[in-house]
Amino acid sequence: MRKFDTVLYLAIVLSFMAACGKDDTQTQTPGRQAEPSTIENSTRSNIPNNTEENTVTNMNVQVGDVVFSATLEENEAASALVEMMRESPVVIQMSDYSGFEKAGSLGTSLPASNSQTTTQTGDIVLYNGNQIVIFYGSNSWSYTRLGHIDDLTGWEEALGRGDVTVIFSLE
Repeated sequence: MRKFDTVLYLAIVLSFMAACGKDDTQTQTPGRQAEPSTIENSTRSNIPNNTEENTVTNMNVQVGDVVFSATLEENEAASALVEMMRESPVVIQMSDYSGFEKAGSLGTSLPASNSQTTTQTGDIVLYNGNQIVIFYGSNSWSYTRLGHIDDLTGWEEALGRGDVTVIFSLE
């Protein structure tokens, strides 16, 4: 039995070593379809899987007719939001709150990992596990960070001072 364990251990180690030597010269940006450059590439499956190559790091945040790009955090809540957006864009009616944020119900709960946070303009957070909050000002509270708007040009103007419909989708 000991000999079998040793052989099994060596087989596992060799498998890992072979995987580490993989050539990653043909990577592509998540969410973008690259043109196949060889016959081998054209036969690859386009079915999404949970590999590092398919990790989503950005999303679109549409307010009215204006679309902003946001960089996602690396946490369970952001991953769960990505899974929702893979099915369809997430549309949330958001209400103005205290003159520095818009908040709206997600309709479901995401895994929260709250910590005391001081937000900045452009931050996107999860509150109470089931509400998305987007900031055009600053606040300190216990939130789970989801992402941040990359370019704030026009952000406050797009949000305005009343209620808005915000669409979160994958790029």
